[in-house]
Amino acid sequence: MGNKKLKKIFTLGIWKDNPIYRQILGICSALAVTNLMLNSLVMGIGLIFVTSFSELTVSLLRKHTPKHIRMMVQVLIISSFVIIVDIVLKAYYPSMSKALGPYVGLIITNCIIMGRCESYAQNNKPLYAFMDGIASGTGYAIILLVIAFFRELLGFGSLFGYQVLGEWFTKWTIMVMAPGAFFMLGIVIWVARSLLPGTEEESMKGEAIS
Repeated sequence: MGNKKLKKIFTLGIWKDNPIYRQILGICSALAVTNLMLNSLVMGIGLIFVTSFSELTVSLLRKHTPKHIRMMVQVLIISSFVIIVDIVLKAYYPSMSKALGPYVGLIITNCIIMGRCESYAQNNKPLYAFMDGIASGTGYAIILLVIAFFRELLGFGSLFGYQVLGEWFTKWTIMVMAPGAFFMLGIVIWVARSLLPGTEEESMKGEAIS
């Protein structure tokens, strides 16, 4: 039962109920940091960390948190983990911290995290909540990397900062601008929804294991 449950969590979080193309959440950061794959990777790892540990903490405290303040408690928990990510980046990767700018701090307002904490972690056991956070964060990171792959390749002719297309290639300037991000996000959502029609009913939002 446990293994099947964990498998279902990852299948839904990464693929069938992906937070970006299925739930249309977290698209602001998806548009903002996907001009470079390295930026997208760091943002994805940061969100996986924050989402998984926030869900774990919310689940551990769910029976001890008064209902009328649970949203405030969730925001406090999420912001604590976001601060950890921000401090680590500033201490060990200052250039990346500068490149991502305010978007690391804005992880706290990411609807993916708040949504999973409220709808899943609040109603499920800590292990499942933690795994759901990893799955949702991974699904988010994968889509960011897919978008960033095409934007960086076509916009800069590089991948992870390494030049892969020669001087013969004419760079698509639009791909590193905001319209390129909207364009690629629209394509990803269209392709994903074409391949996976009508899977909303499989979402685990209403499923609880207390």
